[in-house]
Amino acid sequence: MNLEVFEKLPSLNPLEFFTLEGELKYSKIHPSSKSLRRNYSLIPTSEWLAEERFAEVSLAWSEAGIFAAVFVDKPFEEASYPRFAEGDAIELFFDTRDLKTAGFATRFCHQFVFLPQPVQGITAQEITHFRTEDTHPLCDSADLQVIVEMGKKDYEMQIFIPAQCLHGFDPSSFERIGFTYRIHRYRGYPQHFALSSQHFSIEQHPRLWASFKFTK
Repeated sequence: MNLEVFEKLPSLNPLEFFTLEGELKYSKIHPSSKSLRRNYSLIPTSEWLAEERFAEVSLAWSEAGIFAAVFVDKPFEEASYPRFAEGDAIELFFDTRDLKTAGFATRFCHQFVFLPQPVQGITAQEITHFRTEDTHPLCDSADLQVIVEMGKKDYEMQIFIPAQCLHGFDPSSFERIGFTYRIHRYRGYPQHFALSSQHFSIEQHPRLWASFKFTK
């Protein structure tokens, strides 16, 4: 590689040289917001991705599905749809088989978007895009559960994604799940987990998502 080509390459962040792995804790019942924040918070990766951290994410699982909570340390400003990235929004990505060989979204991959405020009657939606015939039917939005609590200086979203919305979700047979998130804010840069969309198309690179092992 000559110097001219090297200089044209985008700078990579430290975390993009590694694979992020962790354990996903079990909860038999839906944890309270306080319990999720205290016992199930994910490590922040913003510093490694050279971006500002403005939110905290918690994640837990049960046989019934995935529990999530997002605590945003800024006031809610505006939501938009379908151009949700232009406002406040939460994207959660899952690969129920944690496949690290495919360079595209398989039928086990899922992309969900959650809005702090309904837009056109939409609060939660699966928006997974597939490039091949290896697909699954998108879940019924009515099955996605969202509770939003607004504060003057912040807001939080409690989310439950039932098992029927996660094609291939079977912790008893497959002990790992791939995961990442992207949190959008109105007129600001998003916050990511494990990898940044500045350098990668997150939805089309599930092999780069973090790997979590189901634990009890």
